[in-house]
Amino acid sequence: MLRTFRIGGIHPPENKLSAGKKIVRLAVPKQVIIPLSQHIGAPAQAIVKKGDMVKTGTLIAKPGGFVSANIHSSVSGKINKIDSAIDASGYKRTAIFIDVDGDEWEDAIDRSDNLIKDCKLSGKEIIDKIAAAGIVGLGGATFPTQIKLTPPPGNKAEILIINAVECEPYLTSDHILMMEKGEEVLIGVTLLMKAIDVKRAVIGIENNKPDAIKHLTNLASAYPGIEIMPLKVQYPQGGEKQLIDAVIRKQVKSGALPISAGAVVQNVGTSFAVYEAVQKNKPLIERVVTVTGKKLTNPTNLLTRIGTPINALIEEAGGVPENTGKIIGGGPMMGKALVSPDVPVTKGSSGILLLTKEESVRKPMQNCIRCAKCVNVCPMGLNPTLLMNATEFTNWDMAEANYIVDCIECGSCSYTCPANRPLLDYIRLGKGKVMGIIRARKA
Repeated sequence: MLRTFRIGGIHPPENKLSAGKKIVRLAVPKQVIIPLSQHIGAPAQAIVKKGDMVKTGTLIAKPGGFVSANIHSSVSGKINKIDSAIDASGYKRTAIFIDVDGDEWEDAIDRSDNLIKDCKLSGKEIIDKIAAAGIVGLGGATFPTQIKLTPPPGNKAEILIINAVECEPYLTSDHILMMEKGEEVLIGVTLLMKAIDVKRAVIGIENNKPDAIKHLTNLASAYPGIEIMPLKVQYPQGGEKQLIDAVIRKQVKSGALPISAGAVVQNVGTSFAVYEAVQKNKPLIERVVTVTGKKLTNPTNLLTRIGTPINALIEEAGGVPENTGKIIGGGPMMGKALVSPDVPVTKGSSGILLLTKEESVRKPMQNCIRCAKCVNVCPMGLNPTLLMNATEFTNWDMAEANYIVDCIECGSCSYTCPANRPLLDYIRLGKGKVMGIIRARKA
């Protein structure tokens, strides 16, 4: 029997329209906009100025704090300006604008197709190279990878879990990466195992990707300690705590880190980026992005330079259909509507979804009928309707006491609510408020 997590969960329509579509390299744009805040933690600090010339792979911003990440130029050309730009969240953030001139790469980057398996670096040296390359979690959370690989004192990793679940409907970038770059992914896994000093790694893949399961299982026979584990299709299995529960049958306590269960979780795309960083000296300057939608002419998977305007990706996929109602950054469950198609691709951009006007319209909200469906599907065991009410009436003590900060914002509650109540919207608002209160209290 296939494993899955034990609390809550739903199974929305998968709509993997771009499954099987090979990765296409998108042309380099005329200008890129590279935000300094495209990871969890402090924004990076620019180390270039207007008029400077950069190459593809040049370091242009250094970490602005302990939890932060390097940022590199994804193109070669001239720094046009350092100014504010609207990001995927709709807020203005500081960004570096680079006018493209050719495509000259830093000499240290190995651009060949040669597969490099051997690595004589120590675990610390691997982590240092990952940090230097600006690698962050590519599943969407964008937590700086070097921090995850350095557990707090007193904690020891026992297993590496690779998240290849891709449970979000529509998205297929991880799936196609496994099919086309499976060997590189596995080498990346061995590097991560060495970095945290563990002998066992499990790559969890939902059972709706049988080709990826078969392909990686065949390849993994040559890599000791790596197991491919098929999982039951269940959203949101890609959540860190849910995946740990599914794979090793341990539940992470409220407020605790995954390392408390002996696990370090990394996305499969992050594993590939680690391979390129450690074995090829290539910083994180591009990633695979799914561009999809039911009315889109050509749903596809694009290898895209960081900072490329999203409208360039949409044009490559056939352009915006006439009846488009919303453009979503990410998938339909956890993604957010974009204020403009001009916002740039960032390290955390896994997908772009174009919804029709019919799909975009919310149904009228009705009174809660106390059916408890939202409680039954919550993968964190929370009471979403209670947390919505606490937020609506600004009862922050109640919200905190009922673990609002544990919400992973998966949207299962809103999806299943027969009264069409915007549960997640309110909980997201309340969660931010309560986290601010907690930070102020600790300070």
